[in-house]
Amino acid sequence: MSFDFEHTINQEIKLSKTDAVSLFLKREDELHAFVSGNKYRKLKYNLREADKKGYATLLTFGGAFSNHIAAVALAGSVLGFKTIGIIRGNELKFKIENNPTLLFAQDHGMYLKFVSRDVYRNKTSETFIESLKSEFHDFYLIPEGGTNTLAVKGCEEILTNEDRDFDYICCAVGTGGTISGIVNCSKPSQQVLGFPALKASFLHKDISKFVQKSNWDLITDYHFGGYAKINSDLIAFVNKFKLDNNIQLDPIYTGKMMYGILRLIEKGYFPKGSKILAIHTGGLQGIDGMNMVLQKKKLPLIQV
Repeated sequence: MSFDFEHTINQEIKLSKTDAVSLFLKREDELHAFVSGNKYRKLKYNLREADKKGYATLLTFGGAFSNHIAAVALAGSVLGFKTIGIIRGNELKFKIENNPTLLFAQDHGMYLKFVSRDVYRNKTSETFIESLKSEFHDFYLIPEGGTNTLAVKGCEEILTNEDRDFDYICCAVGTGGTISGIVNCSKPSQQVLGFPALKASFLHKDISKFVQKSNWDLITDYHFGGYAKINSDLIAFVNKFKLDNNIQLDPIYTGKMMYGILRLIEKGYFPKGSKILAIHTGGLQGIDGMNMVLQKKKLPLIQV
């Protein structure tokens, strides 16, 4: 796998004939099956920096079905880095065989260290980082979700000259790195809208650390109750969207974003004639794990 694949297409989304706007989806999910979308963008310059500084090991953080954990594990195995994943939830150490994401990461050489949720909350503290250095010695640290200055730099490459005529740029928001990069490379005439996948009052503050422009806002009505929270309505939407457009969405990020965009179109949020570009940030590997959860809850499954 090369980390030089860049070009993605903008695919038009079918809308009702009564809708007075046009909507396109940038297919960043097609960059790679596992290091796709914003995960590729966030890792690109971090991996170059780790190699430049001579690090042999990457260490990062994530939860049970983390796209970031899977992406780091695969990228590390291909590029010759050892990888360490600090995983939220002690109980998961006994469930690896039943967790497709963690099993994938382990199969690609990642060493998994499980910690309690209380310990995990301290993942950015100096004391915790120093304890990890004592245990694992020298490593290149990549934050949870991959967001740092180099990640934002990578996400600044999502938009191209072909996208300059769009009035609105929309993306899902987790840690804020992707939208930060998009805002930085957006045109003054463009409005960037972020759709948080979680309840997060801190996001405005976190994003403001990386951006100086003011042409952005967060639409906070479509998180469906919080991170990884979904319901039958969202599942039905994701399945119908695939049927109508032959595009797979993930239920954690892009599903919520597209649900929100289409509801805003219905409400007349976007002025007549607006051209909207949504970013498909990948994350499809997590569907298998989500379907396991849905099956236990006796909810409909996401069709793949």
